[in-house]
Amino acid sequence: MSLLERLKQGLTKTRERFSKGLDDLIKGRRIDEELFEDLEGLLITSDFGLETSVAIIEEVRQRHHREMIKQPEMLRQLLRQVVLERLQSSQVDPQPWPEKPGVILVVGVNGVGKTTTIGKLAHYYRGQGQSVMLAAGDTFRAAAVEQLRLWGQRCDCPVIAQQQGSDSASVIYDAHNAAMSRGFDLLIADTAGRLHTKVNLMEELKKINRVLGRQGSRTTHEVWLVLDATTGQNAHSQVKRFHDDLGVTGLIITKLDGTAKGGVVVGLTQAFNLPIRFIGVGEAMEDLRPFDPEQFVEGFF
Repeated sequence: MSLLERLKQGLTKTRERFSKGLDDLIKGRRIDEELFEDLEGLLITSDFGLETSVAIIEEVRQRHHREMIKQPEMLRQLLRQVVLERLQSSQVDPQPWPEKPGVILVVGVNGVGKTTTIGKLAHYYRGQGQSVMLAAGDTFRAAAVEQLRLWGQRCDCPVIAQQQGSDSASVIYDAHNAAMSRGFDLLIADTAGRLHTKVNLMEELKKINRVLGRQGSRTTHEVWLVLDATTGQNAHSQVKRFHDDLGVTGLIITKLDGTAKGGVVVGLTQAFNLPIRFIGVGEAMEDLRPFDPEQFVEGFF
């Protein structure tokens, strides 16, 4: 199955809800203000978010007048183009580390599947020919270290770990030194899941961030936030808190195959001007894929 076919399959629930709703709205209609209001309502109910929905439809409205579109069916293509352009505007190079080892600090709330996501990231980058080391920074959850070790075995990646209850920042610091001395291309660090409202746990993440930052010119580290697409608009509060505290540099959105709320991808990029690094559209290792705006929009519409 090709990447586009896999993506289309994964976005089935989202597409059935959004695309069918779009077709029902424009079929047999004339282009007027009521139609634009209905389109705005469709975006809102598809989890684009209020501000993003208003901004997108306003741009569609202006371009409709400028390009003198007469057929309602042409609004579908115009809407598709506007959404695509907005997604493209927030995307940057998915491999931003200029020096080795690159470091990806993976964070998120409980239950979003961070450790599994890390395993799939390791699989992807190993497939790209990069050497990858994993850091077991989740020292609180009893099974986290063992789970990461299993992923390390599957992906042929060494795992740096300490005993349960160890200082997470210390584990990741040691892992970074090991990756640097052994010439690895990439270090991916796991962290304990935490509610973004828990101040003490967020402080621990900030400590990890500071420890990595003290490595100076020897490292450029990314902070990637894993989000569960099924949470819809609730993801916004998570992004805001993690971004405010840590300076998030990218988002990974999982479980898009299990929800009709795929519009949240568009809403998040617009609200925070953050790139989507990867999206998950299934349970297989190959179902965590680098985000491609064109393919996503194709699968969405």
